Amino acid sequence: MFMLIILLLCLVWFIFVFLKFIKADGDFTLLSKGQVKREEIEDKVIWITGASRGIGEVLAKQLASLGAKLILSARNEAELERVKGQLKGKYAPEDVMVLPLDLASGEDTLKEAVQKAESFFSGSGIDYMIHNAAYERPKTSALDVSGECLKATFNINVLGPITLTQLLAPHMLKRGKGHFVVMSSAAGKAPAPGQAIYSGSKFALNGYFHSLRSELYRKGIKVTIVCPGPVKTSSPGAGTTTTEKRVASERCVELTIVAMSHGLKEAWISYQPVLAVLYLVQYMPSIGFWLMDKIGAKRVEAAAQKGNTYSMGLLLGKDKEH
Repeated sequence: MFMLIILLLCLVWFIFVFLKFIKADGDFTLLSKGQVKREEIEDKVIWITGASRGIGEVLAKQLASLGAKLILSARNEAELERVKGQLKGKYAPEDVMVLPLDLASGEDTLKEAVQKAESFFSGSGIDYMIHNAAYERPKTSALDVSGECLKATFNINVLGPITLTQLLAPHMLKRGKGHFVVMSSAAGKAPAPGQAIYSGSKFALNGYFHSLRSELYRKGIKVTIVCPGPVKTSSPGAGTTTTEKRVASERCVELTIVAMSHGLKEAWISYQPVLAVLYLVQYMPSIGFWLMDKIGAKRVEAAAQKGNTYSMGLLLGKDKEH
């Protein structure tokens, strides 16, 4: 009788966990942290690249609402001023600085940008560096990517953030503290058929920053790598229909700030089936890679037809909508 009760309790627990997993929009560790630790954000100087639109713009808004001092960077200065303008009236404009920056512009330009950023806010220095800028071309097969696209992707996604980090980290080390937040991707954890070059750039980013953290952790430097799956950053274009379930950009940013404020080393943000694929590739790689091999060609075809590339139907070979 006692064993039967134990088995029933285990079954109930399993069903409870399974239902939570089905509905989850992030990994269990991330979701267990609950709310943002405001004291880790308020009055901190946070530098955001790619801040002129999408996730970067939402990051600026949510971090400003938590009392952070912001440095906004992107190539388009006019768009950065637009984002800054949206913060006026709610937050002190002197707590938001605009610093136009092209990550592919070379080491000398990036060095000058670091010096300017460090001099803002009475020279208090950067507390958080959020590497959010990214270059992503439309999905295509691995063999069809041009040399120009390959170079542009790695310049923006890999070489730019790494160079900026190498220039900024010595300033953080002098202060004995600093936190790099890397907006990576689920494509940096699992194969992404149709996005081979983008996926490769994110794998490179993950490898570098996990290694950096291991080297500098005892010197006060933290690294948080965030791996979102599909995120809804804008409305679908006219004539586009999709059943893809995407995490809203506001929710993605909220969970990102939870991860960085709690000092998590890595966080996954996605609905199913992408979240399940991440768990499979991480903990049962043979099954995870088999699954990706099974759908690889179909995903490239779906992308070429502007169809659904993230659904459960694709895994089952049922997605036909374009």
